[in-house]
Amino acid sequence: MERSQRADHILDAAGELLVAWGYGRVTIDEIARRAKVGKGTVYLHWKTKDALLLAVMLKAQSRIHQRQLEIMRADPLEILPSRMLRRHFLDFQGEPVLRALYTDDADILGRLNDTAKKEFAELMGQGDRNLRRHLEVLREHGLVRDDTDVHHQQYALLATSNGFFTAEALLSDRAPDTLEVRADILARTIRSALEVSADAGPGSGGPGSGTPGAGGPDSGPGSDLGSDLGSGSASGPDAASARMRVAAAAAAPEIIAGYEHFNELCAQEMRRQIRD
Repeated sequence: MERSQRADHILDAAGELLVAWGYGRVTIDEIARRAKVGKGTVYLHWKTKDALLLAVMLKAQSRIHQRQLEIMRADPLEILPSRMLRRHFLDFQGEPVLRALYTDDADILGRLNDTAKKEFAELMGQGDRNLRRHLEVLREHGLVRDDTDVHHQQYALLATSNGFFTAEALLSDRAPDTLEVRADILARTIRSALEVSADAGPGSGGPGSGTPGAGGPDSGPGSDLGSDLGSGSASGPDAASARMRVAAAAAAPEIIAGYEHFNELCAQEMRRQIRD
């Protein structure tokens, strides 16, 4: 088995044990046993248990980033906050380690949560700057409202999304039945708060323009934005949707480049945790 494949195998084993047993009970011996390698082999890759488990968290985050990039490359409309957060919310549920991090689950993460916040402080700061630039680019292209400070928009987006993530644990007995329904509620909330209507068209980012698009409140996020350029009348909803798609296509390259750079920083941090 090649070194990189062996490291990935060890990370997978460590992640399974972290979720099943929690930070306190997981040992390098148990990780080695689960991965079917020697204890010394684990230490060939990571200096400490904390370094290994931090890499587990980074790998989980990287999987979400990679999927998000693939989706944005395939469809520029996925750069819209409502669409991006909906997908992130759904992907997030498949990563138990990250769910524990967001809900501050001491039973699973123990002191690792505090260690992660210290070790990843610069990475988290870059993530905040990346999100700020994302919103600025959307504003420049008329895809989100411009009647409030971008910092306030960033805070609203983070506070809302974090609230939905933590509600998965805190409000599980009162949540709507399916994960998809909850993802749709998040998307509609973000769209109503931040985005312009497809009917209003790019450049109409003033008060009242951040209402849901022509698809109505029960439509999927951005479901009214799928028309091809040139379809419909020049002033009809199809044309408005087409203009929004053109604006998204123009904004997408810079936004995607920003997330590609951030993903590379995450990869660098993973490499930093590995023993030379």
